[in-house]
Amino acid sequence: MRVLVVDDERNIRKTLAICLQGLGCAVTEAGTSAAALEALERSAFDLAFVDLRLGSEGGLDLLPKLLADRPGLDVIIITAYAAVDTAVEAIRRGARDYLPKPFTPAQIRRAVEQVQERRALEAQLADLEGRLADAAPEPAIGPDSPSPMMRAVMETISRAAAHDVPVLLRGESGTGKSVLARTLHQLSPRKARTFAVVSCPALTEHLLASEMFGHVKGAFTGAVRDHPGRVEAAEGGTLFLDEIGELPPDLQAKLLRFLQDKQFERVGESRTRTADVRIVAATNRKLEEAVASGRFREDLLFRLNVVEVTVPPLRERREEILPLARRFLGFFARAAKRPPPQLSPEAEKVLLAYPWPGNVRELRNAIERAVILGASQVLAPAAFPERIVQHGGSVPQVGGDFTVDQVEREHILRVLARTHTQEEAARILGVDASTLWRKRKKYEDG
Repeated sequence: MRVLVVDDERNIRKTLAICLQGLGCAVTEAGTSAAALEALERSAFDLAFVDLRLGSEGGLDLLPKLLADRPGLDVIIITAYAAVDTAVEAIRRGARDYLPKPFTPAQIRRAVEQVQERRALEAQLADLEGRLADAAPEPAIGPDSPSPMMRAVMETISRAAAHDVPVLLRGESGTGKSVLARTLHQLSPRKARTFAVVSCPALTEHLLASEMFGHVKGAFTGAVRDHPGRVEAAEGGTLFLDEIGELPPDLQAKLLRFLQDKQFERVGESRTRTADVRIVAATNRKLEEAVASGRFREDLLFRLNVVEVTVPPLRERREEILPLARRFLGFFARAAKRPPPQLSPEAEKVLLAYPWPGNVRELRNAIERAVILGASQVLAPAAFPERIVQHGGSVPQVGGDFTVDQVEREHILRVLARTHTQEEAARILGVDASTLWRKRKKYEDG
């Protein structure tokens, strides 16, 4: 774990750092609030121990600033001036726990273990949610798709499946990249073996290394037994790395080595292992920009990008909107034990007019909501969220009978839907980020 220790007493910082390092933690020390915030800008931390009194400053005042920069950070307040009211205030402001001085190594160990246990449970929950999501209806992707663009995608997937090379799936979030990865696996000679999934943004770097390559007993606190990773679990099959652009630099190097010679080591072990696994990766980021900024290895991109497949957003394959909507209607109606409702002509018009920035995932959620809240067997536009209904008329076109505000609104929302960051959208639109933020809030809220 990466731990930040914030205390104005050097001896306390050193003592706590030694204790934490003995537990296998990587420790950064800070003597002031300013130093703590600077450290947070440079690195990501899993846990922070923050003194209640930092000279003339207060740890309780620093707490919300730390959490604003890193919402997932666990903070433990430490103090020699323990009192019930300060403990309650610390928890109210977002602290995970409260530890009075003098503390013992056993107390520090338990505090660290509790954070690790909670994060492990969160990882298990994310895995369970992923499995539950797999039970939800998936978009039917095949050679008979009504979209010519998706038929071309499937042609590439079918050809690539027969050749044992890495495949990189590109496209916006929610376009169905994970479904395509499973489809590729099912079309490949490896279909009888395991299809394993690792979500790169879901875990900290340390847990992600363990999840991918496994660990041995005693490798870190909480490693009470040997644990094979997803690479070993997928022996002979396919490993799908979702959102590969979020992979930390150290793991990029390990993945590159595995792609080159199929070799890896479990965390905490020197023994070199091998595995016969095909890698399929997906990203919604422009990896070339990440390479240019030094956040992603160019040689790894070349290794992953042997076959590249770009999945078009739903707004560019509108032929699929109504067939997908009807498929989802049937699934969620069966789950609700009711006859599948129909879409009114007005509702169909609304669905076809909306740009679907969240793609297939957003459509699925909208249909599920309509099935749950809509009492009628014929769904009207009112069954869908207001942001979707607002697009129920004709899509504004330059030169048409639309106000400047309508055209601007549509243009801004469409640019936002196809770009990865607000800064990128602002550059395309020729406005500064703060102006775009105000317009986006106005149009999305209105």
